[in-house]
Amino acid sequence: QVQLVESGGGLVQAGGSLRLSCAASGRSFNNYAMGWFRQAPGKEREFVARISRSAGTTTYADSVKGRFTISRDNAKNIAYLQMNSLKPEDTAIYYCAADRQMVPSTSQKDYDFWGQGTQVTVSS
Repeated sequence: QVQLVESGGGLVQAGGSLRLSCAASGRSFNNYAMGWFRQAPGKEREFVARISRSAGTTTYADSVKGRFTISRDNAKNIAYLQMNSLKPEDTAIYYCAADRQMVPSTSQKDYDFWGQGTQVTVSS
């Protein structure tokens, strides 16, 4: 099992940048693919990005492709989401999650552990 804690959220102007961090505890961190999801007001939680165990494979939602970058530091047990060129529609609570399954997934149902979320607000 793994415990996840997100940080780095805040209020930024459109066009700005933020880097979210997901600190993990537990020896099994390297055995999990990591994903980022977000939930905007009035909407269901949606997939944002995923990175494989060895960081060799990444997947992005079309809405963030080219603007967001997911990465991980397995030695430090931290996953990151670098968010550039932020837009007001990026406003949401962002969650990191861990997935032990081998098949890449963009569905929240396939992720085993979740952080508490961190608020990102982008003003126009």
